[in-house]
Amino acid sequence: MLTFLFSIGILVWLVFLLDGLIGIRKIDSLENEENLDNGPLLSVIVAARNEENQIKSSILSQLEQSYKNVEWILVNDRSSDDTGKIMNELADADSRISVIHIQKLPEGWLGKNNALYNGTLSASGKWLLFTDADVKFENEAFAKALHYFERHNLDHLTASPNLNAKSFWLKSFVAFFLVGFSYFKRPWSANNPKSKTGTGIGAFNLVSKEAYISFGTHEKVKMRPDDDLQLGMKMKRAGYRQRIVTALKLIEVEWYGSLKEAFVGLEKNTYAGLHYRVSMVFFAIFGIFITNVLPFIMIFSAKKTIVLLSIGNIVLCGIHYLVILRKMTLFSPALFLVFPITALLFIYSIIRASFLTFKRGGIEWRGTTYKLSELREKNKS
Repeated sequence: MLTFLFSIGILVWLVFLLDGLIGIRKIDSLENEENLDNGPLLSVIVAARNEENQIKSSILSQLEQSYKNVEWILVNDRSSDDTGKIMNELADADSRISVIHIQKLPEGWLGKNNALYNGTLSASGKWLLFTDADVKFENEAFAKALHYFERHNLDHLTASPNLNAKSFWLKSFVAFFLVGFSYFKRPWSANNPKSKTGTGIGAFNLVSKEAYISFGTHEKVKMRPDDDLQLGMKMKRAGYRQRIVTALKLIEVEWYGSLKEAFVGLEKNTYAGLHYRVSMVFFAIFGIFITNVLPFIMIFSAKKTIVLLSIGNIVLCGIHYLVILRKMTLFSPALFLVFPITALLFIYSIIRASFLTFKRGGIEWRGTTYKLSELREKNKS
């Protein structure tokens, strides 16, 4: 049985590796783009709930952008801390900033999705940039992104930021997540005009307002915890022009402050990412264990065939890991040394998130509980 599984594993890794090597070359680095110095109005929409420790530094980094024709719409989504107060202070200091305070969540909406949608209703720009309250920008980020957007005549552009992580184990976890995301979602397919596979990243989702409205706005993803990803996927599926780039030296976000925070944060979208199916949960756990953990154990097998097949799986997995890591992060390739341990941590996160979702009958996100039955019903399409 192991001989069969590991043989299949090698074939799978070969397919992933070939696909990755071809696809990753199609992802441009935004740092290499020219700047757009003058152009139409850009509306930046930031939704925040209880982000008093992050929101000010994020917005201040945006206000220093070399592209000047920008307005900011900050949406305070029912915060119980000083987020709303800080937003008001920022607006008082810069006339380009306006603030919307949401007091009540309408039925049938997730909080962030509703907040972003409300922000668009006040937007006057040709372009809409959806970004999170903890993202930091270098001063040429907007100018380069807008030039790239116009040069490729796009409807949607998403940028992969530098995911900053402080601790060793959090870095290894983030690296594993990115590698897994790459071969599960194949983000480079967004750059293939013939592909219907799209993507989106919450740190930087730039859309033309015309395309956003004709697509159907955030109402199309109003009950998706992974709204950023789904917005991109659904827009590409609907035929809109889309690309993904990396912006590792232009955009930075601390994904989570600790490994524990990562486990908690993934509670909200793990089950959604697995299409709300128990079968997908088991498939993900089985697949990760067989391809990312078991070969590292069976390399010590007494059977030479198993050892050789295990080595084959590890080598191909390692090459794929390094290819993705070098393109999508600034992390050290040495993180691969703890790869099987990180894989077990990720399996734990899937089990934990799925168990809590079933136990609660839904997800808890930013102080609000959303029923699983409602999430499933609203997302059958």
